[in-house]
Amino acid sequence: MKAVHYKNWLLILGLFMFTTVFSQEDKFDYITVTKMHFNLNNPDLKFEDWQKLEKEYFDKVTSKNDLVIRHNCLTHYFTDDNTEVLNVNVYKSWEDIDKAGNKTADLVKNAWPNENERKAFFKKLRSYYADTHSDEIYASMPYTKPLNAKSDESFIYYVRNSHFSSSDEGSSDEFDSLMKEFFENVTMKNDLIKGYYTLAHAWGSDKTDFLEVFVVEKLGDIDEFFKKEGELFEKHWKTEKEREDFDKKMNKYFSRHHSDYIYRSVKGLRK
Repeated sequence: MKAVHYKNWLLILGLFMFTTVFSQEDKFDYITVTKMHFNLNNPDLKFEDWQKLEKEYFDKVTSKNDLVIRHNCLTHYFTDDNTEVLNVNVYKSWEDIDKAGNKTADLVKNAWPNENERKAFFKKLRSYYADTHSDEIYASMPYTKPLNAKSDESFIYYVRNSHFSSSDEGSSDEFDSLMKEFFENVTMKNDLIKGYYTLAHAWGSDKTDFLEVFVVEKLGDIDEFFKKEGELFEKHWKTEKEREDFDKKMNKYFSRHHSDYIYRSVKGLRK
């Protein structure tokens, strides 16, 4: 499990060095995460009925909005709030976030041209949610293992939210070299990890946020992929001295604080 500790230190470098690693020519996506909450006061709240309504909206609107290049819907599995619903959208640019909103409005009108029917649909859909929600925007990091699966498959998403330190030590070259080395020799060789994403804060409540998202097939795979990462880590950094040197380099980049969340994707709501 020691290698897991090292890995989290390494990945936190991404946020700290974000502004220096990426030049104007580098390309990254923007990811919006809207956290909504099921309305537990709704006596008619049934997951299957909610899923059916969201699927109708997805088919008629989200799937047809080409400015939303990827979409996913995640629900609470192991978090501190069992009402959580995350709607995740990916855009090619900051400008596309606004443009996609305008296009969504047009698609909604086309999907429900009758105003009364449109109001009735959204009134029913809104009844499944509480009034509160929150929004965050992240920028993608280049170290990604895209999930290759059908939209009607459900996966487990383990999210680790770390925080970078305020230290001004280190360099973008060192960060890039270490990040690439770990990603290529450990993460990409771990076949239990079906998808992997790294996200840095772009806009929201905490500028130190750095998210790692691990996608696995089942809950038990989380512990197993950590074990395998430890094996891969020790296979690549063969001696204790090499591992200690790596550890020392990482120490200057990160805060020791992190939090963990586990979500499950909803079948049929991934683009």
